Amino acid sequence: MKPKIESTWLALLSDEFEADYFSTLRDFLAVERTSETVYPPDKQVFDAFKYTPVEKVKVVILGQDPYHGPNQAHGLCFSVNDGIKIPPSLRNIFKELNSDIGMKEPSSGNLTKWASQGVLMINATMTVRAKNAGSHQGKGWEQFTDAVIQNLSNERKNLVFLLWGKYAQNKSSLINYENGHLILKAPHPSPFSAYTGFFGCKHFSKANNFLLEKGVETIDWNLNTQ
Repeated sequence: MKPKIESTWLALLSDEFEADYFSTLRDFLAVERTSETVYPPDKQVFDAFKYTPVEKVKVVILGQDPYHGPNQAHGLCFSVNDGIKIPPSLRNIFKELNSDIGMKEPSSGNLTKWASQGVLMINATMTVRAKNAGSHQGKGWEQFTDAVIQNLSNERKNLVFLLWGKYAQNKSSLINYENGHLILKAPHPSPFSAYTGFFGCKHFSKANNFLLEKGVETIDWNLNTQ
């Protein structure tokens, strides 16, 4: 049984949904949800794809693991639901946005506005057990999201990949460099590493400059504008 996912992604990833590992992953999640609280909610696991169809992708941001606190994760990496306290890494992303493009820190950490403009934000592991970071790693999600990166970079041209931290940067080997993609690397925005090079990376303006050069509509990163 294939998951409920946006149609262009369903077509691009059809082989993955038929693979044995994905069937095993689905069985694991079904059992896990009967006895544990799992984030994000089942209906939001694939929301990054819902907001950003294959042909609309301009920028890719890769996270590692969903937030594991109540009502935080909703299917977009680094993003939290409206009304939820902004996590430290996201707060540092907002600090860099202020330095880079002058954006004042928004009242909400919901990044859906970016997704609807073509920013694909996925975690390498797309689910997690409540209060147990990394609990769903090694269950098959990484194989799936590696396929997302590889297939997307083969299908599309001139995308921007924002790879923050060593984990995300290791995924650069999956990207088809022959298709003209821009790969920008920086330390992770977490409080432990943001001061070692994430602050000052200017990835948001650099991404827009690249899109502008390619004749693609840029991203309005400012979450305080409509």
